[in-house]
Amino acid sequence: FVLCWMIFYYGRSGLYADIALVLNILLIFGILAGLGAVLTLPGIAGIVLTIGISVDANVLIFERVREEVRKGKGIRKSISDGFNNALSSILDANITTGLTALILFIFGTGPIKGFATTLLIGIATSLFTAIFITRIFLDSRNEKGKSISFGTKLTMSLFSNINIGFLTKRKVAYVISFALISISVFSLFFQGLNQGVDFVGGRSYVVRFEKEVNPSEISGSLTDVFGSVEVKTFGDENQLKITTNYKVDVEGIEVDNEIQNKLFDGLKSYLNNDIDYDSFLNGSEEKQIGIMSSIKVGPTIADDIKKNSFLAVLGSLIVVFLYILLRFRKWQFSLGAVAAVFHDVLIVLGIFSIAYKIMPFNMEINQAFIAAILTVIGYSLNDTVVVFDRIREYINEHSNWEFNATVDSALNSTLSRTLNTSLTTLIVLISIFVFGGESIRGFMFALIVGVLVGTYSSVFIATPVMYDSLNINSQNK
Repeated sequence: FVLCWMIFYYGRSGLYADIALVLNILLIFGILAGLGAVLTLPGIAGIVLTIGISVDANVLIFERVREEVRKGKGIRKSISDGFNNALSSILDANITTGLTALILFIFGTGPIKGFATTLLIGIATSLFTAIFITRIFLDSRNEKGKSISFGTKLTMSLFSNINIGFLTKRKVAYVISFALISISVFSLFFQGLNQGVDFVGGRSYVVRFEKEVNPSEISGSLTDVFGSVEVKTFGDENQLKITTNYKVDVEGIEVDNEIQNKLFDGLKSYLNNDIDYDSFLNGSEEKQIGIMSSIKVGPTIADDIKKNSFLAVLGSLIVVFLYILLRFRKWQFSLGAVAAVFHDVLIVLGIFSIAYKIMPFNMEINQAFIAAILTVIGYSLNDTVVVFDRIREYINEHSNWEFNATVDSALNSTLSRTLNTSLTTLIVLISIFVFGGESIRGFMFALIVGVLVGTYSSVFIATPVMYDSLNINSQNK
């Protein structure tokens, strides 16, 4: 869909962006193979997410080229100026996302580190392919004197004459966001979150089957039994590690027997008919089928994960706040970006708190969810920085304009890019959500909600907060 959409929206130049995107994916896998990296589900999700966000740099470039063409410049000059004008936004947006991924890599463990690794590699390769590879194709065609299109008849003038008064709607947006955040905080306080084994501990069983089994299929069966369960291949393809936080706070032989009985009932259809409960419990001596080992995961590990997750979020926000302050020279821009991040994270957490009991898939809070939250932070910042970069540019170009007119014009000029990037990213995430299996569905749901909320907040939260705080500051002076 992403490949077809780029051609539909940007014409021949979209085809060049597609070639760059395919090369980008090839480079990611090549680098991972060179590093000998192990691909976890969050790691694969990081790669597929890169497909969605790596088109952002090309979208930024093409939108700027289209603007130059509308000004009446020749195609060669438009391409040159378009690349130069887009470079600042591309670098700022990717550096903020990269800083978030770097903090995630430093403080994360296991799946989080794998996700951060693929995201960091994806950012680097997408920058290279967008800035250099796409440019090579465009310049080569230009040198041959052949025509280059940056849109089709349907899309070339799309969003070019829009004049929406975003700032006049900011009070309505504040009220909506305040209501959503209040509901989220209320739910988090009274209902809490469905914390997984990573946070509360649990019981873990290594179970061997006679034949190869599908972890996602078994996870779906056991979720109906335990409510919260984690299933992973452990060693051979016929052996699984099954972990649940069911009655984790209850001690004693009775609850151990209850969980083992439920585990046997949930796995009965995947075992041979001649395997009874006692054989399952002790492991069949003949074929070594059943529970091979069991262990209770203590809360010490969970405390470490909580601490590292908190440090990762806090570190990301501090580093990004300082970077935006350094780049934009006004603390109000940093305040707007961080306010949008808090807004997005609280709403995602609130939705997980409200919906985990009614959704048909697992919505527990685990390491992968922390990776999702940090990705939401990165995406939100990416979107916000692109908008802020255009506002800064308009302030310098139109110093005689009213400030609110400058901000609204800048927001309107980035609308095409915002919608294109959000659409392509959402399509990728929805694809993983539908086809990626049960074990990754909650992770993807968090990202889908995060992208929707992040797109909204960059326009209706980050920018209005920056605008109002700048106005208050100037009035005080």
